[in-house]
Amino acid sequence: MEGSGPRQRGSAVCSRPGKPRCRFAWLLLFTASLPAAAALVEGLYCGTEVCYDVLGVTRDAAKTEIARAYRQLARRYHPDHFRPGEPGSEEETHESAQEKFLLVATAYETLKDEDTRRDYDYMLDHPEEYYQHYYTYYRRRLAPQVDVRIVILVTIVAISVFQYYSWHSSYKETINYLMTRPKFRFQAMEIAKQQGLLNRGKDKGKNRRSKEEIREQEEEVIRDIIKNKIDIKGGCQKPNLSSILLCQIVLFPYYLTVYISWYASWIYRFTICREEYGDAEKLYIIRRYMKISQCQFDNLDESIKQSFLEKRLWIKENYKVYRKEQEEEMKVKMATDPRMKRYRRWMRNEGPGRLTFIDD
Repeated sequence: MEGSGPRQRGSAVCSRPGKPRCRFAWLLLFTASLPAAAALVEGLYCGTEVCYDVLGVTRDAAKTEIARAYRQLARRYHPDHFRPGEPGSEEETHESAQEKFLLVATAYETLKDEDTRRDYDYMLDHPEEYYQHYYTYYRRRLAPQVDVRIVILVTIVAISVFQYYSWHSSYKETINYLMTRPKFRFQAMEIAKQQGLLNRGKDKGKNRRSKEEIREQEEEVIRDIIKNKIDIKGGCQKPNLSSILLCQIVLFPYYLTVYISWYASWIYRFTICREEYGDAEKLYIIRRYMKISQCQFDNLDESIKQSFLEKRLWIKENYKVYRKEQEEEMKVKMATDPRMKRYRRWMRNEGPGRLTFIDD
């Protein structure tokens, strides 16, 4: 009885759930029951097989040795070349051979690339970094296989082709429209007559043409004159390869260099050296004040440009006065224009009631 007392007290101490020694014992038991971290994970690379063992090579094998081993195994297990009962494959079936071929192909894809092989070797050497291996594996699997630069280049080329095609379609529609306008047809006919391009003389014999053929020839001559003699500006002008996106990007360094050189020359000549403006420089300043593009400014008649120079509009104060005069003139013109009067009358009688106009 005396000897049993201490044992009972000791067992009672261990049975109490709050004691540290009991918690530590349970922790050791739980840790021992956990499976050890494995480097080979199902679903990653070759699964529970070692890719080196699948190909029958060592971890120090070179690329050529890996490729040689893959070709030998691929010839043996490829579904199109596999023959049951061959030496070394007596126990294989078509299904098992196909599975081995897929495993061999996976092992080769893993080991032929240096980056993938480095990640795989790291997984073999550090099996405890379980989640890191999953991240590395799927990051490479899901990453785009095409170089981003190629994607950007193809996109730019596609946009440039579409841009040129749209530009060409607009130009063609513009030519067809001008062909129907009496003003441009008359100008083209006059130019054709002056150049002797319209031969309406009656041909004789075998060379005699029908009225339809003569009309088609005249239309072709008029079309060519409109294309080559009439200056079409803006978005409907003749397509130019140097203006599409691809060429603009390629030529951007050249354009930037030219602009910087021009700007530096402008600063040096007219700010530092205090040179007098020439006509080209004066027209450039006037265009900047007017806030229109170079193409729009070029469409103005030479007489209008000369009037700008005579009014000395490159001087900002003179341009402000000119602008104010133009606005006043436009107001007077709109007030006295019969079409504007009819429009105001229609808006007053039939148009939206929310607008109020002054009586004529």
